[in-house]
Amino acid sequence: MTSVLTPADLQLLMHIAESGSLAGAARALDLAPPAVTKRLAALEARLSLRLVQRNTRHVSLTAAGTLACTQGGPLLAAWAALESSLREESTGRSAAAALAGRIRLASSSGFGRLCLAPLLQRFSKRHPQVQIEMHLLDHLPEMRPAIGPQFDAAVWLWRPRKEALVARRLASNRRVVVASKAYLARAGWPQTPADLASHDCLVVHEGEGPHGLWRLQALQDARTQSVRVRGPLACNLGEVARDWALAGAGLALRSWWDVQALVQTGRLVHVLPGWAAGDADVHFVTPPRDPLRPVPERTQALSDFLALELARAPWAQANAA
Repeated sequence: MTSVLTPADLQLLMHIAESGSLAGAARALDLAPPAVTKRLAALEARLSLRLVQRNTRHVSLTAAGTLACTQGGPLLAAWAALESSLREESTGRSAAAALAGRIRLASSSGFGRLCLAPLLQRFSKRHPQVQIEMHLLDHLPEMRPAIGPQFDAAVWLWRPRKEALVARRLASNRRVVVASKAYLARAGWPQTPADLASHDCLVVHEGEGPHGLWRLQALQDARTQSVRVRGPLACNLGEVARDWALAGAGLALRSWWDVQALVQTGRLVHVLPGWAAGDADVHFVTPPRDPLRPVPERTQALSDFLALELARAPWAQANAA
């Protein structure tokens, strides 16, 4: 019997959910928009289910589409891990030894220092002839050869808005609202996203979105709600906001990679667990496609390695659950 749902179908749905439009999914998949529309219609016909709700301004997932993405995320990660393992087994150690050269890599300071650096060290042990030069930056750099210093790749939270750049999602990464027990005992627990407007919120001036506007999505049915938040403290470094939250200064909207262990040990409390901001996935970003300068094997090997390793990270598995 022919399968009615394939990994390619799941990728299509997740790109639609991530970009909020069929056109955005088409760009991510390097397809023409009509092709995405046709693939989605064929998928919905095979399943006899409406997966995407369309209107004149944007699209959103239905409950069935949300279920497919929620349960399909771990399956895609496992599929990517299997492909990577089989590819590595088929090429053998001789191919691994053949990788050589320099990779000039950019990443955001917090994620690069805490999550990426240990993985790069492990990759280096596996491929000792590859030299990795990591730069921790506040903003995604220009990656076109004619503009600024040239980077081979970047590992970045948030999908870049520069459409010419090529972005591969390495791991799902929700942002969640957290606070200390001391703050919640003093100020009370918010019961709905709207309640956040009356709390001390720790605003972080980072990323590409508007600052002080928290856009949360219901995990159960994909409803969205935007809340304008404010508080006595703001900064441009997420780690500072996390530390302020630990000290009881207020509520923080932080990535799972940054707070999952703190929530697990009870040092922070996950507030509004039915809501999250799903706009900060981890991407491997490379310069615009150039037929004369294909992605080097060493860079592709690093991308595959990171996809496999990040799929195993506890915070990534918690995001996909």
